[in-house]
Amino acid sequence: MTKISFVIPCYGSELSLESVVSDIKAVISTRANELDYEIILVNDKSPDNVWAVIKKLTEADKKIRGFHFSKNFGQHAALMAGYKKATGEIIISLDDDGQTPANESLTLIDKINEGYDVVFGKYQERKDSSFRKFGTYVNKKMAEILVGKPKNVEITSFYAIKRYVIDEIVKYDNSYPYIYGLIFRTTYNCVNVTIKHEHRVTGKSGYTLKKLLSLWLNGFTSFSVKPLRIATIMGFICSVAGFIFIIYTFIERILNPELPAGYAITISVLLFIGGIIMIILGIVGEYIGRLYISMNKAPQYVIKDSTDV
Repeated sequence: MTKISFVIPCYGSELSLESVVSDIKAVISTRANELDYEIILVNDKSPDNVWAVIKKLTEADKKIRGFHFSKNFGQHAALMAGYKKATGEIIISLDDDGQTPANESLTLIDKINEGYDVVFGKYQERKDSSFRKFGTYVNKKMAEILVGKPKNVEITSFYAIKRYVIDEIVKYDNSYPYIYGLIFRTTYNCVNVTIKHEHRVTGKSGYTLKKLLSLWLNGFTSFSVKPLRIATIMGFICSVAGFIFIIYTFIERILNPELPAGYAITISVLLFIGGIIMIILGIVGEYIGRLYISMNKAPQYVIKDSTDV
């Protein structure tokens, strides 16, 4: 019998979580002779009453386990916490808002059993807001450029992973986990299966612009030095452009001595080059700052309470 671990980060899902858990149990029951399960619910310091809901669910079913963060550490930290507690041979991650259809879990499991290491659900049509779709697009492109995501694989928050990949992922103990980077530095044996994306049961996405920027920075600075290389190239291009402009100005001044001094263009060039320098310094500073925090062993997350006994 194969054990499946469902890991669900919880934030703002007081009204939807019970329905999601019920759907998981219903779909697994259709293969009760083949599959065992556990459900790991990680409360990422949600402002609503979701921790009370989690405790209620764990009391009703001993196969459900709950963990409560001391503060909001983010979705990827919650996933890391769940992965470290998971004991299944296949781990499935899904959202707590009902948009990732739990009844499609068997589709992911069947595809994993064909020999793939990671199977991502690919939505026929996304039901997200335009802001969330934009964030997903940027995340996709970032994963392709910085962490080597195969271009033919679309990443989503609904996926199944084999045990050995999870064992490698949880070895990462730095302060800023980025799950997709950890996946693709472990394996490229990934594939998509097409599923239906549901509307949210209630509420709205917990991802704000600030949280999306934080997630992107994790991907930029934790798993690639390409931003530094891009900054170097930009600096080189600006230097060459500045040198060419100096030569051009010098020749133009000789040929047309009556031309007035180019105050406006000089200021424009200075502002452009100054902006590039600030961007480069910001990128370097971000790397140094994160290195400093990691050296000081800032935790990925802190579990304040748990339903495990």
